[in-house]
Amino acid sequence: MIELKRYLPADKPIWDKIVSDSKTDSFLFYRDYMDYHADRFNDFSFIAYKNQHPEAVIPGNISGNIYYSHQGLTYGGLIMTKKAGTEDVLAVFDLLIAELKNLGIKEAIYKPVPYIYQLIPSQEEIFALYKHHAVKTGCNISSTIFLRDKIAFTESRKSGIRKSQKEGVIIEECQDFVDFWELLKENLKGKHATTPVHTADEMHLLKKKFPENIVLFGAKTANRLVGGAVLYVMKKIVHVQYIAASDTGKKSGALDLLFDELINKRFSTHSYFDFGHSTEQMGNLLNKDLLFQKEGFGGRGVVYDIYKFQLV
Repeated sequence: MIELKRYLPADKPIWDKIVSDSKTDSFLFYRDYMDYHADRFNDFSFIAYKNQHPEAVIPGNISGNIYYSHQGLTYGGLIMTKKAGTEDVLAVFDLLIAELKNLGIKEAIYKPVPYIYQLIPSQEEIFALYKHHAVKTGCNISSTIFLRDKIAFTESRKSGIRKSQKEGVIIEECQDFVDFWELLKENLKGKHATTPVHTADEMHLLKKKFPENIVLFGAKTANRLVGGAVLYVMKKIVHVQYIAASDTGKKSGALDLLFDELINKRFSTHSYFDFGHSTEQMGNLLNKDLLFQKEGFGGRGVVYDIYKFQLV
């Protein structure tokens, strides 16, 4: 018997235990990560129970008459324990849809977890989406390296490595996000007229809560930060959350040396190194310059899909 109950703050230990035991390799679903920006969203998450035992969580929020896989997360969907099978997932979907209809919700926007974040096969939800006539409405392309079967860096990336080594660029893990955030804000303002999703203070807070999962590596010249990357480190996968470089860093090839260090040395025993999206506007706009850089390191395409299904 499957039951669906709305998540309440008192359920945090139950929620986090499900995430810990789940098929999914991501710390983003722990409530300490989700709730740092709780004031921005009308959280409407659920916990699924089978025979009164917790089996899955659904991170979500409501805006107007639309239900979303949580808008504060890059991906979401149904996070299941390893015990959950196809029939369980179909039952959870049926209950979720019935509950949302009772609330007057007209449609749902659903972001399944990309397969590279799964510890074991976990695409039962894709089958459930098909059964409920979901339509793919977004398709963002990320660049990912299979670290056990890497593609060689292009000559332009190798040239940048040699140049940065000649200029004495040093790669090291950093603890202070403030200097990096200045680089990041300048980069995003100049290229995209945007700002980082997180503030430096928010990232400091998250770093304290997840010290092993959130790391900043910097590229320095004469002890001055000229480039860097914030990484989300999980069991199998390393995800690049933010990348930035100063004009000096770009000219010296600092990021080429940085990613050589990260991909070929620091995290070479992981399964995947994921650079993240090179797309905007639900996948309709491709940033070719960004894609060129990531593919130069050997990254190849993994999609982050977005689905919509009607509840009327």
